[in-house]
Amino acid sequence: MSKASVSGRQDHEMHSYSLPTSPAGRWLAAPSRETPPEIRAALVGTLFGTLPIFFGGVFNTIAVAAVLAYRHPTLPFLLWLVLEIAVGVARLAAFLVSRRRAAQGRATPTDLYLMLAPLWGSAVGYGGFISATSGDWVAATLAFLSAAAMVGGICFRNFAAPRLVVVMIVCSLGPCSAGALLSGEPVFLLVLLQFPFYLFSMNVAARRLNAMLISTMKAEREYSHRARHDPLTGLLNREGLFQALEGLGAAPTGADMKLLYLDLDGFKAVNDAHGHEIGDMLLMQVAARLRALAGPRALVARMGGDEFVVIDEIADDDPAQEHLAEAIAGSIRSPFLLPQGATVTVGASVGVAKVSRDGTDIDAALRQADTAMYGVKRTRGRSRASQ
Repeated sequence: MSKASVSGRQDHEMHSYSLPTSPAGRWLAAPSRETPPEIRAALVGTLFGTLPIFFGGVFNTIAVAAVLAYRHPTLPFLLWLVLEIAVGVARLAAFLVSRRRAAQGRATPTDLYLMLAPLWGSAVGYGGFISATSGDWVAATLAFLSAAAMVGGICFRNFAAPRLVVVMIVCSLGPCSAGALLSGEPVFLLVLLQFPFYLFSMNVAARRLNAMLISTMKAEREYSHRARHDPLTGLLNREGLFQALEGLGAAPTGADMKLLYLDLDGFKAVNDAHGHEIGDMLLMQVAARLRALAGPRALVARMGGDEFVVIDEIADDDPAQEHLAEAIAGSIRSPFLLPQGATVTVGASVGVAKVSRDGTDIDAALRQADTAMYGVKRTRGRSRASQ
């Protein structure tokens, strides 16, 4: 199953819930507009929140079914009570299992959880139908009020999935409307008029809330990206590098992490000779070369100015450690073709240090690599920029 971390400050939103995989589950959970996968996962995650509404709804429907089963101890009403209890227990179990598995980083039964929601709505609708056709005004009124009260909770708990809201309302109020039509009581025909208004208004509300939530999530995502990335090169910045190291530290692998610290030899001469615009373009091309040379799991960051960091999983005895440093230096030495007919050549001095996977010694590793880098400069001398 596709998984993505869920944003937000509530505890459940820090977990990762599986996106639905069945056609019905994907259709029910579809947002009101096109959204990136990580935001879709975040929307799914909100369906597992709002515990008070969840428990309030389950308790309300079971309580109403129990009261009316006591009032009418017949097979239809007893079946309703059994159905409410069974569906409520199943939903609660799916809810708790999903939260536990999400916290463990395992796949969650999201499809089952989604399918149980319309089933719960159908149980509510069944209760309204048998109450309306029982000839008992008290039972019908209580069942209708309970179903109507659930509509608001359905909308405001599930607006992350507008289609699910519509399906649940149809399942709960549709049978009530059918029961009102068959009851023989003209006053109950008012339910037939209320049903389309409920459906329309809650559908509009769910879609608008869904659109607002998606817009907010996109804005937060963009802000988070800008806060963690260098605006010129698109590489990680210092803060983004630290956060990414924390994520790598959670990965189950024993490989060592090597930090390569480099700066460009002769970059100031390029700026002086060609201007800052050409200098910025040079930095962008350097960033592109570093991304191409680094491994697929490597972290590449611009620390500021003409200083860059590459962190990758390389064992101490792995020849790739020295090879990567040499490859980076050799690649940077190759001429850069820039606009306005400028061809520039710069060098790169690279220092290497070891860093723990959780990034707790990142500052010490940066200082060690920086010292090693300046040692390389003293040994080899600086390159000069040339056209």
